[in-house]
Amino acid sequence: MQKLIKDGVVMDDRWTILKDATGTDVLQVIPGKNLIVPLQYWKTYDQELADYAGEIAIWLDSHETVSEIGEKLHELPLVALNFPVFADGRSYTNARELREHLKYSGEIRAIGDVLRDQLYYMSRCGFDAYNLRHDQDLDACLQAFGDFKTGYQASIAEPTPLFRRR
Repeated sequence: MQKLIKDGVVMDDRWTILKDATGTDVLQVIPGKNLIVPLQYWKTYDQELADYAGEIAIWLDSHETVSEIGEKLHELPLVALNFPVFADGRSYTNARELREHLKYSGEIRAIGDVLRDQLYYMSRCGFDAYNLRHDQDLDACLQAFGDFKTGYQASIAEPTPLFRRR
């Protein structure tokens, strides 16, 4: 079973990311699994997914915005945000939007090209789970959350900027 970091702990991942499905046949092949499906798949097959036996969550690619989810956002147990490449930071904005403006309290998971260097900053934006790239050492990555003692700017993790905390 694949591992991930969630809430500062390495654990088994009980979700399957569905990336390349083009129809609903896959739902019969893997019945009862918890699936993270692409936003467009979720929109297209909303009715079929409602009848699926496992839990359903969605993932947004970096060019998609959280506003595309709509009123069903708070029914989702998890929203995964994809980092197609290390240098694409648009998913940081989506995470902050989910936590700050939409008050989403479910799991926000980073998927894709997720590296140790990003973890501290992701946590400040509201991420709480991380599917790391295959070449990353999970135990070594846990240390990333302690790389810095504080930040200057306000964040999801610390809403008061440093100059106001003094």
